[in-house]
Amino acid sequence: MSETTHDGGVAVSPRPSPDEGLTAPQLAAKYGLTVSGARPGLVDYVRQLWGRRHFILAFSQAKLTAQYSQAKLGQLWQVATPLLNAAVYFFIFGVILKASRGMSRDVYIPFLVTGVFVFTFTQSSIMAGVRAISGNLGLVRALHFPRASLPISFALQQLQQLLFSMTVLFLIVIGFGSYPSLSWLLIVPVLLLQFLFNTGLALIVARMGAKTPDLAQLMPFILRTWMYTSGVMFSISKMMEGRSEVFVRLLQVNPAAIYMDLMRFALIDGYGSSNLPPHVWAIATFWAVVLFAGGFVYFWQAEERYGRG
Repeated sequence: MSETTHDGGVAVSPRPSPDEGLTAPQLAAKYGLTVSGARPGLVDYVRQLWGRRHFILAFSQAKLTAQYSQAKLGQLWQVATPLLNAAVYFFIFGVILKASRGMSRDVYIPFLVTGVFVFTFTQSSIMAGVRAISGNLGLVRALHFPRASLPISFALQQLQQLLFSMTVLFLIVIGFGSYPSLSWLLIVPVLLLQFLFNTGLALIVARMGAKTPDLAQLMPFILRTWMYTSGVMFSISKMMEGRSEVFVRLLQVNPAAIYMDLMRFALIDGYGSSNLPPHVWAIATFWAVVLFAGGFVYFWQAEERYGRG
């Protein structure tokens, strides 16, 4: 378009922009723009996580190495901490309170140590998960990556720590007369199911802790209560003899008790199937699948809100 000016010249008016009249959403759609930090679809989110698998593994290993880097004994504390806890619990519950009811010392000590190691795996995964976002805000705000990488990485860190400690657990179990057998192969599916369960819980508390950092101060009291009702220091079936069967079954299907008892059944010769609730493997699988899937979706739903004020 052109027009004649007052001095006889010809002025050319600018052509209208092809984007003129388009709204912001229409412009974004035209040029393939997306909202920064927007939550991807669930399938895309899983694909992004798989693409970060090397980061998740490397981050968990780095955290594990750094955990005791300031201590003189270093990584030995990974084993010493649960062992010292087990020694304290044995003195209080095994010697003073006689919680070994119905079990010989050769069974009770491996029973107690196994319970402490297995419950510590869940406890540590939850405590690490609750701080996964709130304790790493610098990383969350500086880099773009699927935030679920953090709680998953912390749960993986605790699994590696447990695997490191299992060598000592094996020596204790063997020292009290329970030698390796085919039942020890059950350790693999038990740990896999418990890892899925722990990861689901870590994802749940990570979202809750991102919004309410004070949850990290409350969580130790919740976990301590859970520990005392899960049969870490005593056999639920023997301690609750004479109580309502429904009440006993409710205590036994507690997921912490399920994974501890399955590990004890796999490792300890004197801990038979009579100590396990019916359909124990189905219950263990149910807890693992439901908590992992539910926790993952629950965490993903708040993906775009992590690290924002």
